[in-house]
Amino acid sequence: MSAPKAVSSRVRAVRTTKRADKSSLNFVERLPSHILIKILSYLDASALHTVSHVNKLFYQLANDHALWKKIHMAEFGKRRKWKSKCTDELLLKMATVEVQDRAAGYWKWLHFRTVAACDMDKWKRHLGLISRHTGLPGQTERVLRNLHVTWELTVSDKSGREVTFEPSWSHFCETSVTVCWSGGGCLPSYQQISTLQLHGVRRIDLDCPGLKNPYVEPMDKPPLDDIDPEYGLHGYQLHIVLHDAVCEIMSGSFSQLFCRRTHIHDGLIQLTAISGTSLSQHTPLSGNIKLSWRCEALQGAVENCCIMSLTLLDEFKKPFWCVGSPVSMEPEERPVSYDYDGEHFLIHYQDSDGQVKMKLVWMKEQKQCVLISLVVCLTVGKVNKHFGRDY
Repeated sequence: MSAPKAVSSRVRAVRTTKRADKSSLNFVERLPSHILIKILSYLDASALHTVSHVNKLFYQLANDHALWKKIHMAEFGKRRKWKSKCTDELLLKMATVEVQDRAAGYWKWLHFRTVAACDMDKWKRHLGLISRHTGLPGQTERVLRNLHVTWELTVSDKSGREVTFEPSWSHFCETSVTVCWSGGGCLPSYQQISTLQLHGVRRIDLDCPGLKNPYVEPMDKPPLDDIDPEYGLHGYQLHIVLHDAVCEIMSGSFSQLFCRRTHIHDGLIQLTAISGTSLSQHTPLSGNIKLSWRCEALQGAVENCCIMSLTLLDEFKKPFWCVGSPVSMEPEERPVSYDYDGEHFLIHYQDSDGQVKMKLVWMKEQKQCVLISLVVCLTVGKVNKHFGRDY
């Protein structure tokens, strides 16, 4: 008689355990799945996505095909103008297929992709407003801030190890953005750094690889002109800004820059924006050339150093050469100027596409710098490639 009692005891123990497990669930979790789905159907996309992070049960329920198809079709199903502008034809055809034919999470993915595409389409229209001075979108800062774009710096050392940092602060200028990092205790030593990569990052709640939209520079080639004998040597427009991390030191726009064919020397095409012999063109600077810095505990300034942002437009008002780089001011060894009595300095920038040469004078009595010469030199190879010439 003892064996049946033992079996009976085990059965009672199992039943007790099941009751205990069931009683440990809260009231909502004890509801049937179809009731929970009905409740979740009253939520919008944002709330439904948030609910999916509660636990495993709600993750499964909140990713239900039918729920997301209903949300997607309610917002985009009857709006043809959104369809034509924000989604491609392939996605629209896929949206008409029955729910059971789609992979898990498809309708959720499709909805967030469509929302992201519509958002990008809206702000691309704002980027289409081009500044007549710089040839660049005039609303870049507004668009990036509204899209919640942040920055990341990825540093790789020679051993292949990568470290990613988020910025301490950023500052927008007319043609550039200055991004600053501090607290770099994890940075490798300068000699060990292999590469530095700056990324603009737009964070999206949903982890969908299809939502990534890398920027591709448009290939906008100017038309070929075989009639003009000096095509590609005139009609340039220069916009240049000297600034520190916060303030603008100098800003100027210069139009109708040119170079005669006979003035091409040493493989360079010279465009003079400010002539040293024309006093009316000389430009006083609004501040001293220095680059301020700060970290959590200290702050200071790098003397005779600033950031140069340069945009050169061709005769069709399209960006031809864009530069954003730190530059330094060095004493000029043999200055030739009878108009100014002061210390003479030179700023010289050079890369594979061209050079920028600036001459400045420090007026000690006025405590002010004056820009007395500004010359931009382009390589003949860059001009030939862009305009299809053979200078």
